[in-house]
Amino acid sequence: MNIPTIDLPRVVVIGAGFAGLKLARQINSNHYQVVLVDKNNYHTFQPLLYQVASAGLEPDSIAYPIRKILRRKPNTYYRMAEVEGVELNQKLVNTNIGKIKYDYLVIATGAGNNFFGNKTIEENAVPMKSLVEALDLRSKILQNFEIALNTHDLKERERLTNFVIVGAGPTGVELAGALAELKNKILPKDFPDLDLRMMKIHLIEAAPRILSAMNEKSSSKAKTYLKNLGVHIWENTKVEDYIEGTVHTSNEDFYSDNLIWAAGVKGQIPKGIDASNIGRGNRVKVNGYCQLPGDESVFVVGDVALVESEAYPNGHPMMGSVAMQQGAYLAHFFNRKLKNKSVQPFEYNDKGSMATVGKNRAVVETKGFKFQGIFAWFVWMFVHLMLLVGFRNRVVVFVNWMWNYFKYNNGLRLIIRPYYKSKREEKKNKNAA
Repeated sequence: MNIPTIDLPRVVVIGAGFAGLKLARQINSNHYQVVLVDKNNYHTFQPLLYQVASAGLEPDSIAYPIRKILRRKPNTYYRMAEVEGVELNQKLVNTNIGKIKYDYLVIATGAGNNFFGNKTIEENAVPMKSLVEALDLRSKILQNFEIALNTHDLKERERLTNFVIVGAGPTGVELAGALAELKNKILPKDFPDLDLRMMKIHLIEAAPRILSAMNEKSSSKAKTYLKNLGVHIWENTKVEDYIEGTVHTSNEDFYSDNLIWAAGVKGQIPKGIDASNIGRGNRVKVNGYCQLPGDESVFVVGDVALVESEAYPNGHPMMGSVAMQQGAYLAHFFNRKLKNKSVQPFEYNDKGSMATVGKNRAVVETKGFKFQGIFAWFVWMFVHLMLLVGFRNRVVVFVNWMWNYFKYNNGLRLIIRPYYKSKREEKKNKNAA
């Protein structure tokens, strides 16, 4: 990897998500050599992926170059590489561009989609956990409307314009609200000769209510907002299969070409971690200091870490706020270690949760307050703007939101890269062209 060997302990961080990036930015790199490894050369602000997917924001609004973030950090190196596994006994990380030796290893690989073993859904549903997947979904949505405009088959038009979103957590709820606003305010201008009354948005949730991690009042209010926007909500409903354009559930069957998966996530663990250390949600079991049991040189943080405690017997929620706090904690851990000072075990400070359901509609819960409506929507906007990396991104997103607030004309809705279900389909279309 062409990384210099110097007389400082080397900390290798796998993953530039919320946890890995927070650690790399806050660790004292005058006393540690930090090597950050990620397969992408940018950090993605995942809470706004749904806005990229619904053409509300461009991808560069929520992504920021890793090298630009770390360029003022001494003894800090970034390498774009895919991690193939770890050799804990040898203290090595194996990547597609070579091996790297570490003194301390931090695994912050985040979470991926969990289809719960259903191969048919995995092959046909469109997930939304990465910037590439969000762009794929955007292309698919726009392509389907272009195709629907030119078909005389009403059944096919219904299939192309119906949307089934699986999972009614914050991601599913926010995407459903964004698609509803797209239907009500944007698409009638872009497709005036298409009968958009055929377009249906179905939000499916296996739990008894949407936003089940939030208070019942917040859940009920979000449901009311979605209903007012025209979203069809199916609670206590499990998706069972997806065959020949039909989504089969425990309640109803839906004819749709747009099956969007926002239902489950699982930890992404590099090869080399012993199976005995892997627990619920395919996450790595760690102690209160985020260390791998039996190996004090290996740390695991973020969505891939399973820290079981009395307050969180099933581990912390897989949220960006947890990942950022764990990244900051680990930086503090390393910085205290320099002074031979001890640290307390990690404790998550739950500052609350929130979700938006379109313009002037949001639900917010903090430790002492629960509120909904336009004030909650402004709070949601402010928090997300402040969490974005880079001043430019904050300005661009803010301007986009304000423009859309008054004009309802978000995004450019360009199909830059057509969506293909498979590599075979992509090759076939390119040959035909």
